[in-house]
Amino acid sequence: MMRAGLIQQRNVADWETNMAGLEERIRICARQEAQLIVLPELHNSLYFCQTEDPALFDLAEPIPGPSTERFGTLAKALGVVLVLSLFEKRAPGLYHNTAVVLEKDGRIAGRYRKMHIPDDPAYYEKFYFTPGDLGFMPVSTSVGRLGVLVCWDQWYPEAARLMALNGAEALIYPTAIGWESHDTEDEKRRQLDAWRTVQRGHAIANGLPVITVNRTGHEPDPSGQTGGIRFWGNSFAVGPQGEWLCELPDDGDAVRVIDIDPARSEQVRRWWPFLRDRRIDAFNGLNRRYLADPPL
Repeated sequence: MMRAGLIQQRNVADWETNMAGLEERIRICARQEAQLIVLPELHNSLYFCQTEDPALFDLAEPIPGPSTERFGTLAKALGVVLVLSLFEKRAPGLYHNTAVVLEKDGRIAGRYRKMHIPDDPAYYEKFYFTPGDLGFMPVSTSVGRLGVLVCWDQWYPEAARLMALNGAEALIYPTAIGWESHDTEDEKRRQLDAWRTVQRGHAIANGLPVITVNRTGHEPDPSGQTGGIRFWGNSFAVGPQGEWLCELPDDGDAVRVIDIDPARSEQVRRWWPFLRDRRIDAFNGLNRRYLADPPL
């Protein structure tokens, strides 16, 4: 079994408070013998993409940098693999939304730069993040090959499939998603159900466990143009048939440590050999934006 820890945290404006809370919850997971611990998206600060403000680029940091050093020291002390989510400063004017995997000896095992970048009311990520250029490559660790993706990537079956085809043994999604203040109650329910369903579909279609760790709590819009975002929480994990392994509450800080059986993926793929039966000779259209354009 692989023991995995999920950390759901309500963030505040103070960076040190957020870091200290994450460190304490990482220690809680380690005391429960977690081997792998996953943090939410952009966990060091408030979700700053609600507005477009050039001054907020000051939140970015290099990789390696302060966060990888601090969390790397903790990972080594506790002997755990950590999945971080950072605002990466790659060069002046070049920034990414980057997941970093730290090995249990504290070193950087690998990174993934978010490929799909949203640009919606309250989620103005295209202003801050350059799309990733590292592809869909799993990170090899002592607990297995981790297919780490980030938030908006979780809606794209192609991303999950390519991670699986590159040998991922689990799909992991650090996430920051919630309801904008103008959403109706019916729309809120539809969105949350769609979010759960599409990721369970990735698990089923690829015969892999999925771990999704979301932010929680309300974060105000600094511009005052909206009522801010109420992040869903509802972090969860499912097995390779989409079976529920755990689901965290919809609000408030939470920690959960669960067992994941890597051997189940092998067994499920024998029953449901989707990779065997894929018609790879017929999928050429997937590399085009849209196929039903009218003739010129």
